[in-house]
Amino acid sequence: MEFLTGNFAPIMFAGLACFLILGFPVAFSLGACGLFFGLLGIELGVFPASILAWLPERLIGIMSNDTLLAVPFFTLMGLILERSGMAEDLLDSVGQVFGPMRGGLALAVIFVGALLAATTGVVAASVISMGLISMPIMLRYGYSRPLTSGVIAASGTLSQIIPPSLVLIIMADQLGKSVGDMYKGAFTPAFILVGLYVLWVVILAIFKPHAVPALPPEARTLREPDGSAGYPSLVVVLGISALVAWVLESHMTDIHTWLEGKPVEFVATDEKVVVAACGGAFVAWVIAMVNRGARLGLLSKLAERVTFVLIPPLLLIFLVLGTIFLGVASPTEGGAMGAVGALIMALMRGRLSWSLLKQALASTTRLASFVMFILIGATMFSMVFQAADGPRWVEHLLADLPGGQVGFLIVVNVMIFFLAFFLDYFELSFIVVPLLAPVADKLGIDLIWFGVLLAVNMQTSFLHPPFGFALFFLRSVAPEKPYVDHVTGKVMEPVTTMQIYKGAIPFLILQLTMVGMLIAFPGLVTGSLDKKVEYNMDAIGAQMLDGLNQGQDEDGYGANEAPQPGGAPDAASPSMPEPAPAEGAAAEDDPFKAIQEAVQPPASAASQ
Repeated sequence: MEFLTGNFAPIMFAGLACFLILGFPVAFSLGACGLFFGLLGIELGVFPASILAWLPERLIGIMSNDTLLAVPFFTLMGLILERSGMAEDLLDSVGQVFGPMRGGLALAVIFVGALLAATTGVVAASVISMGLISMPIMLRYGYSRPLTSGVIAASGTLSQIIPPSLVLIIMADQLGKSVGDMYKGAFTPAFILVGLYVLWVVILAIFKPHAVPALPPEARTLREPDGSAGYPSLVVVLGISALVAWVLESHMTDIHTWLEGKPVEFVATDEKVVVAACGGAFVAWVIAMVNRGARLGLLSKLAERVTFVLIPPLLLIFLVLGTIFLGVASPTEGGAMGAVGALIMALMRGRLSWSLLKQALASTTRLASFVMFILIGATMFSMVFQAADGPRWVEHLLADLPGGQVGFLIVVNVMIFFLAFFLDYFELSFIVVPLLAPVADKLGIDLIWFGVLLAVNMQTSFLHPPFGFALFFLRSVAPEKPYVDHVTGKVMEPVTTMQIYKGAIPFLILQLTMVGMLIAFPGLVTGSLDKKVEYNMDAIGAQMLDGLNQGQDEDGYGANEAPQPGGAPDAASPSMPEPAPAEGAAAEDDPFKAIQEAVQPPASAASQ
């Protein structure tokens, strides 16, 4: 019995592992384990019976958590856009742009996967959409089956790390950090990961051109009457859009000065990027609208198609994420705005129907309920685990690892990598992250960096052969038997499970490379965050004390003197208060002005 009470926390953790290994649902395993060990701990005297009185308050706190409302909003936005045919239009248009070059279709899948990740945030939707649309096309024109499978599955997993990723929302909630800061920190790693995918395809195009052939001329449907591809007008529109964006970014301070009627010397980088991107995209859309409405014929079919297909989702992304970054809207408000924007886009495209809306709402409800049940179970487990001093046991286990911060990060990431074989990112975020965050904070690790690092690591869980969820999603839509291609009439061989696994391994290695880069270069995450404003509280206290002493001296009393009750004023003391210091006077002449300047953050930091 003494052994049981002395090792209650590790035994409780081992009990949870047994529940999960037996195959019970995670949410119910967490709740049952928490209740069982809670009653057992009360019986053994490990903690008082009042521990169970905390449970209702914890559950009410979950239900009133505004941050978690962003999960169903962003899910609904992504499902509406995906089911309204946006993925199909994007893949067709971008494939026509990159098709003439070797590996063009694979590059199109990567870029569209990144764009879908920024609009859907749901891995299953991205993988299934691209698998249904792009896999038959890539197989039709001779792409390697392992590469086709790997690039589709890997591009779909970008929804894990590119905002508005659901795992970043959950991670911010569990770490007690801002969702906006988590999004900012994830942007640079996300773009680097996209670049690594592109680099791999380019290397294959150079050394194995037969695996990534170019799109044949007969497959390029967006051609002009004279047979040309129409790239010049597309380049012109992109050039004008980029020029407008550059002008807006360069003159943002002048624009603010004009709007506010007073000189503005600094504008935050986030605001510059968002406004410049929105302005450039809007100008391109206006050019295409004027060309179509006036029938000017200045744009080719390719340029017009790309503009009308790409600009609306890009504007929606910039507006939703931009308002979150600028602090105009909270993540929940941004998600609600994105869901309304997706409904408007689907309605304008004539693809919004009652059945589509019903399916999207049903899927959103299922996912939100799944998240809530896991969070309730995790809360019950963590409440009892904390009462049994479980965090202290975890801290003793991990804080003294050799290597300090680096040793801790390596061990944690190896553990997350193997746990991701069996648990998905929701379960890892609710079970493991709350146990690791206090230790990371004590070691001086930036929690935003830590959260993004874990999110990139959890992304690998979708590509683990044979357990990766993205591989399961792709297997469900990949052809399992020989079939006849409806365009060429040829009999096509099926895609085997081993080919899917083989294609995922190079991209899994690239994701692990990204994890190593984040550990080695934390500035990839922290460099995108606002600079912290630090105050010297000792100096502020000293200035306040000096100001009070000086004020007493000016009233005619010493630092240690006080006026006598009812006494007449001293002849030397002024009969009227001193006038306020003139505008522009030195700070030392006005002690309260000095205090104000001491607590005022620098202009650059405040603007950030």
